Amino acid sequence: MSTWKRDMASGLVVIVPIIVTIWVVYWLFRFIANLPLTQSIANPALRVFITLAVFVLLVFAVGYLMRTAIGSLVEAGIDAVMNSVPGLRVVYNASKMAIETALTGTSDLQAPVKVNTWENVRMTAFKTGRETPDGRKLLFLPTAPNITSGFVIEVEEEDVIETDENVEEALTRILSAGFGERDETPAGIPIDVVEEKREREADEPPTTD
Repeated sequence: MSTWKRDMASGLVVIVPIIVTIWVVYWLFRFIANLPLTQSIANPALRVFITLAVFVLLVFAVGYLMRTAIGSLVEAGIDAVMNSVPGLRVVYNASKMAIETALTGTSDLQAPVKVNTWENVRMTAFKTGRETPDGRKLLFLPTAPNITSGFVIEVEEEDVIETDENVEEALTRILSAGFGERDETPAGIPIDVVEEKREREADEPPTTD
C-alpha cells in the first residue's frame, strides 16, 4: 500500500468513528427532545434532562422490583406474553439478550477454544462449563458479527482445541467479522519495504554515466 493510501486509511479509522458517534448522540438528543410527553417545555435541553431523569428513576424502580418475588412473576409473565407473538418474540428475545450481554460484559463467558466443525475448518467457541449426560462438552458457538445468536454444540473433549487467547481477543475477532484479528507481525519489521523501494526508484530521475 502506498504512503498516501496508508495515511488516508489511518485518518479514516480515527475520524469516521468520531463522526458516527457524534451523529448517534445528536440523533438520540433530537429523538428524546421531540418526545410528546415533554413538548410543553420550551427548552429542548431541559426536555432531554427531564426525560432522562424519569427514565433513570424508572430503571431503578423496575430493578428494585425485580429483586422481589413479585418482580420475578412479572418478568415471567412479560416473557410469556412476548414469546406468544410469533414476530415480536424474535425482536424481544434478541434485544433482551443483547442488553444482558452488554451489561454483564465478558466476565460470565468461559475460556475461548477452537473446534473442528468440519474437515480442515476451525471455528471459535466458548466453554459453558456444562456437559451432557454422556460426557460431551457443551460449547457456545457464536455467529459473527452478532454474538447474541449462535449454536450450542456438543463435542468430545479431545475435539476441543485449547488456545492462549483471552475472552476479549476472541470476541474482538468475532464482533469485527475477522477484521479485528490481532497483528501477528513481529514488532520492528517494516511492511511493504519492497513496494516503497520501487516507488522511490520510480520517482528518482534517471542518472547518466
